[in-house]
Amino acid sequence: MSTLSAPVSAPASASTVARMRAHVLDEVDGPLQLRELPLPRAGHGQVLVRIDASGVNPLDTKIRAGQAAHARQPLPAVLGMDLAGRVEGVGDGVSRFVPGDRVYGLAGGIGGLQGSLADYAAVDADLLARAPSNLSPREAAALPLVFITAWEGLVDRANVQPGQTVLVHGGAGGVGHVAIQLARARGARVFATGNGAQQETIRRLGATPIDYTAETVAQYMQRLTDGEGFDIVYDTVGGPVLDASFEAVRIYTGHVVSALGWGTHRLAPLSFRAGTYSGVFTLLPMISGRGRAHHGEILAQATRLAESGQLAPLMDARRFGFEDADAAQRVVAAQQAQGRIVVEMGTA
Repeated sequence: MSTLSAPVSAPASASTVARMRAHVLDEVDGPLQLRELPLPRAGHGQVLVRIDASGVNPLDTKIRAGQAAHARQPLPAVLGMDLAGRVEGVGDGVSRFVPGDRVYGLAGGIGGLQGSLADYAAVDADLLARAPSNLSPREAAALPLVFITAWEGLVDRANVQPGQTVLVHGGAGGVGHVAIQLARARGARVFATGNGAQQETIRRLGATPIDYTAETVAQYMQRLTDGEGFDIVYDTVGGPVLDASFEAVRIYTGHVVSALGWGTHRLAPLSFRAGTYSGVFTLLPMISGRGRAHHGEILAQATRLAESGQLAPLMDARRFGFEDADAAQRVVAAQQAQGRIVVEMGTA
């Protein structure tokens, strides 16, 4: 690897270049170093993607800080899990994509897979779908991780049905704001918790807001469900919020699902309501290599919903270019984002 003295623009055709720009993390909690790396090649089952935008997730910043044992990335590494871009080339065995296709996906940044803070990436085609035609690359790159997580919880695990009541904990957050839209698109009545400042955002997304700082679980469950509880409770926060979820689920038929169920919890409240529980671990296909095609299938559903006007990411107003990747990650790490943060590569 050789350190760049100045940024280098990616050329118009991947076939004429041998190198690309990338942000490289050399050590835990270190700076992102702008480097020139060899251009990757699409192997069997892969496509070469010219990256237009790289989504920034809280997990990216935890990996950088060495705080995500479940999602380790051997260093030095290129971080970044979500991407949107264009297919530049296809490897053997790929028939779903052709050069020029706009694609997006949760495609790397963990388990030794190159991340999206680079001009190009060779990506397992199973992890990708065609990007929504009505979303910009910036908007498309904001969706993969959060939408897949929302889908696996609400559809794959809880099998949400029209008319059911769904409670989303953390409704203004990354997974939460997408879960609200997904549940509504599938015909559910949606409620969502947030603090006082988030109530209007939750309302705009189409859910009934609940200020968790002003009411107990028992109080809002009584007010909104006559004490019966919710058919599905999706915990996107973890910790004490998962414990609260066990108290809020409908007796006998209710289901709790959590994307952050990694602590130690008392199951008695859930057991006493005869409810059921599922966990979501969105990263498993990338880490294990198993089930990757389902991620592409899920994103194809996201494209359908976005193009029908039923799904849109909540975006932070700030814009970050390729050279601003470090600043973008620091905003997310400090929990200062008001919506999704994306790094735009500026290579178009």
